[in-house]
Amino acid sequence: KAAFINFISDEEWKSIEPVSSWFGPSSFLMSSMSALFKLSMWIRHAHGYLTENLGIPVWGSYAVFGLATLFLGMVLGLVSEVLG
Repeated sequence: KAAFINFISDEEWKSIEPVSSWFGPSSFLMSSMSALFKLSMWIRHAHGYLTENLGIPVWGSYAVFGLATLFLGMVLGLVSEVLG
C-alpha cells in the first residue's frame, strides 16, 4: 500500500510509457481477443450442457463440435466462392 501511495505522490507514474493504442481495451486486437474468449466460454458451457444435462458422452460432444466445425467451414467456403 505504501509503495502505491509513494508511486502516486512522487509522480513516478509520469515516467511510465502509455500503452500503445494497438493494445488498448477498445482496439481491434483486444476486441477480437475478447470475442474469442467469449466463444471459448460458450463452447465450454455448451459442452457441459451436452454431457451433463443431455447425457451425451464426452466423445459424442466432441463429435458434435467437430461436425459443426466441418459444416461451418463448408458454408464459409461456399459463401467465399459465391462472393469471390
